[in-house]
Amino acid sequence: MSNQLEAEKRNHRKLGQELELFTSLEEAPGMPFFLPNGMVVRNELENLWRKKHQKAGYQEIKTPIMMKQELWEQSGHWDHYHENMYFSNVDEQKYAIKPMNCPGALLIFNSKRRSYRELPIRFAELGLVHRHELSGSLNGLLRVRSFTQDDAHLFVREDQIESEIDKVLTLVDEFYSHFGFVYKVELSTRPEEYMGSEEIWDQAELALETVLKDKNINYQLNPGDGAFYGPKIDFHILDSLGRSWQCGTVQLDFQMPQKFNCAYVGEDNKPHCPVMIHRAIYGSVERFMAILIEHFAGEFPLWLSPVQAKIVPISDSHSDYANDMKSQLEAAGIRVEVDFRTEKMGLKIREAEKQKIPYMLVIGDQEVANQSVALRKRKEGNLGVMSISETIDRFRNEINRGK
Repeated sequence: MSNQLEAEKRNHRKLGQELELFTSLEEAPGMPFFLPNGMVVRNELENLWRKKHQKAGYQEIKTPIMMKQELWEQSGHWDHYHENMYFSNVDEQKYAIKPMNCPGALLIFNSKRRSYRELPIRFAELGLVHRHELSGSLNGLLRVRSFTQDDAHLFVREDQIESEIDKVLTLVDEFYSHFGFVYKVELSTRPEEYMGSEEIWDQAELALETVLKDKNINYQLNPGDGAFYGPKIDFHILDSLGRSWQCGTVQLDFQMPQKFNCAYVGEDNKPHCPVMIHRAIYGSVERFMAILIEHFAGEFPLWLSPVQAKIVPISDSHSDYANDMKSQLEAAGIRVEVDFRTEKMGLKIREAEKQKIPYMLVIGDQEVANQSVALRKRKEGNLGVMSISETIDRFRNEINRGK
């Protein structure tokens, strides 16, 4: 099959509809509606994100979706990003719906007195943002107007910059390796429109370059494509068809902490301005989901599958045993459904395969009598007869390997 035909087969909008993951409605263009199956995948991705961030020393925060216009003027977004933002009036004051999470993190940093001993402070946020994208550019979950960035904002001393970026790069690699992705790295430098002095930009670019070289990471230079407040490292993951997708980013920012008068008390008992590292790994939960749908062609690994197993009783006389088995699997944390329809077995099995469910548990007279199941695996076919406890152990081991 040609790559083009394979890409069409894997199209996340088509699979999103067939597998009932998400939908797009004209009542909210570019703002996806997540269906129950899609929420399972989304929640698993967010659970993995939280687990890895807690282990890496991050604290999770949540900031408001809408804040006053003055904040966005202070951050520089009003001047540099105005045409991509949505606005509202509340109590005769102008507000903007956030296109980025960073100003909220800065306000939380400023909410109390900070000491050099606290740094680095690592705030992580699954933050819902809105950006005005042209209607012609909207594309399923890949290009949307409403999405959740898996952001983090690290406040560091200047002597901590390189060690913290080193840790971020290690965490990025851990995430992408988890999904089996190979990735490419780009270093993007000062754009034509930028905030701050050339000297600060040179310092920031050198810091990023130094870490990449010290970790022996191959990278391409992307001149002039940095954010308006700082240079960045971008990560492009390669999917199963070899297509490249820009996901993660690490941005070094000397500007915004100064604009917000951020300060910590140094060892000399004097105020010092921290440096901020902006960082995302999925890029956005929605975009990463779209990439995963196409990468796996909707055939998610067991830990990500919305329905992990389908019980297929051969006749109505096996319904009680099917319900009992369902209860045992659910008690073990397995997502399971039962197909009680009075259809032929071949049809039930074909439909479960079309729904891309990883396992089928077929039960008839012999399985009821032996308290067992005939196990089938997607693409592999019959695995033989197993006890319920053996089946649960198999599922748990496979799920734990994935997580």
